[in-house]
Order: sequence, then structure tokens, then C-alpha cells
Amino acid sequence: MASLPTLLREIRACTLCAAHLPHGPRPVLQASETARLLIAGQAPGRKVHESGIPFDDASGERLRDWLGLDRDTFYDAARVAIVPMGFCYPGKGKSGDLPPRPECAPAWQAKLAPHLRGIRLTLAVGQYAQAWHLPEARSLTEAVAAWRAHWPRLLALPHPSPRNNLWLKRNPWFERELVPALRERVAQALAE
Repeated sequence: MASLPTLLREIRACTLCAAHLPHGPRPVLQASETARLLIAGQAPGRKVHESGIPFDDASGERLRDWLGLDRDTFYDAARVAIVPMGFCYPGKGKSGDLPPRPECAPAWQAKLAPHLRGIRLTLAVGQYAQAWHLPEARSLTEAVAAWRAHWPRLLALPHPSPRNNLWLKRNPWFERELVPALRERVAQALAE
């Protein structure tokens, strides 16, 4: 098994799906063997592709608020791993960004997992991360509503994109009930 620094270099040099990426490959992730929180997202957006910093956009601001984390803690790879299902920006579709490239997760997730043994809480953010981490869930709403089922090790979250404002409005229990418990659990996981 390759060391984590070697594996991260390999991932960041990956061109597996370059022919399908309209803006070219730029794998974006952060990971450390000491990380306690794993944020399993979907794929970087255009702004993240440009900056090379995970969740460096409006979605990231909302996610950090949900988690109760400041930027310094969120971007501390020694504490927080950010490993999306697709490491590169897949481009724009008709109703938002395209889904993560299907080659990425099968190529890299199993190689990364053994290096993330310190994870105390995994957050499956959005439907593609939930399909990987919670394959039995039939819908995003069902996965998020059943948040106590995998507590305290795994939690499904809606994508924090402003495009999900309607979902948040239709599901006020999320911010009323789940977010306070999430903040408490995140603080606990990072302190363990």
C-alpha cells in the first residue's frame, strides 16, 4: 500500500477522465491520517476548480455554518478530510453542474479509505456521496431524514448549494433539529 502522501500526489496528477472534462483535470481534495471528520462531497464546482480549495464557494460557507466550523478548522487537513466522489470539476449541465465522473470513486476511494482510520464522523454530502456511503437509501430526503439510523458515525446531508434553498424551505426540521445535533457531534468528533 502506498503512503498517503504518495497516494495524494498520484490523485492530484490523475488524468483518468481528462477527455471528458471541459476545463481539464484539477483534482481537489484534502486528507490526513489524523483527520477525525470526513466530508464526502460530490465534485468540485467551477469556483473550486479555479481556486483549488475544496468548498471555496457559497456552498462551503453554508456547510461551515451547518458544522459550526471556522475556515481555519475546516481547512486543517490534520483534522478534516474532504474527499469528494469526483475530484475534478465535471462541467456545467442543463440544471447545474454535471454529476461526478463515474471513473473517479471506483479508482480512488478504496485506496484512500485505509489511510483514514482516525475518522470518527463521515458526512455524505449530496446524493452522489450518499449513493456511495448509503446505497440502501432511496432518496436524498429519506437519507437525511433517517439521520439517527447511522448516528454517530455517518450522517447524510443535503448539498449546501444555494440551489437547495427550496429543499431547505420544505424541510425546516433539518435546520431546527439536525443542524444543532450535527454541530455538537462535529465538535465531539474533532475533540476525540
